[in-house]
Amino acid sequence: MAEQRVSPEQEKQERVQKALARMGYGSRREIERLIGEEKIRINGQLAKLGDHVKAGDKINIGNRRAVISSDVGRIRVILYNKPEGEVCTQKDEEGRRTVFESIGSLNKGRWISVGRLDINTSGLLLFTNYGELANHLMHPSNEIEREYAVRVNGEVTADTIKRLLKGVELEDGFMKFDKIIDSGGQGANHWYHVILKEGKNREVRRLWQSQDVRVSRLMRVRYANQVLPRSLKQGKKVELSLDEIKSLFEYINLEWPSSHDEAARKRTGRAKKLSKKNQKYGSVYSAKTSRSKSGHKQNDGLRKKQQSLQSNVNKKR
Repeated sequence: MAEQRVSPEQEKQERVQKALARMGYGSRREIERLIGEEKIRINGQLAKLGDHVKAGDKINIGNRRAVISSDVGRIRVILYNKPEGEVCTQKDEEGRRTVFESIGSLNKGRWISVGRLDINTSGLLLFTNYGELANHLMHPSNEIEREYAVRVNGEVTADTIKRLLKGVELEDGFMKFDKIIDSGGQGANHWYHVILKEGKNREVRRLWQSQDVRVSRLMRVRYANQVLPRSLKQGKKVELSLDEIKSLFEYINLEWPSSHDEAARKRTGRAKKLSKKNQKYGSVYSAKTSRSKSGHKQNDGLRKKQQSLQSNVNKKR
């Protein structure tokens, strides 16, 4: 049997659901569902399962438009310490400050907020330019842990804790905490750490309110294995290193994209050629690897990070 050859153009194509998921327009399953509902067009033609796209193809997703980009050159993840008063949208009709305004320019590309925090909630917010990662982190079926430090005002008994762990039926469904940790304090200054595995709207506040307990302060301190760094001030961001991003992929059981490694090898090859060229002309360059202006380096191991969180909460009382 003759060997089939693949043209360079074919090598650069990918399935439409994979491309759109990578760009942050939904999970692959969601894109496949939209294709089945005839809500996606490729260059004006209805998309079918199995269709491939290439860079430059124009896509209509309902009322949204997209142009297929080439593979993400470098997967990036940003940790941002969101202050109260900011909203998690690209633009706000009421003129309130958005988190996208606060993180500033992150070079070209589509950046995705991994979940949301309401305007009165502070703490850890993740951003990435890789749609598959964002979708995997947010999808309820993956049961990715979120941890919050919460200050409450009201009577909290052992029965209260049991009910919150067992679950409460609210107007839009069943909700519960997977873990509740008493973090100390008295009266209106009592803190708990709560862990849950989904991100429904105002879920933490509503669960406590269902028990006639008011939340006076709420701060997200962890998402998956990413813990809010103690040295990261509110309104500031820090970028993860490649090793930290790979660790995140491994923690959430998401396959590392082989195309990214291939792109990295090509960039390394170009860098080596440029370096040799610079040496030829006597130029001297120094490469600095930086995470952020704060110079923060995350601790190894989730346990040490979580221990530091409690110390940080104690200082805020």
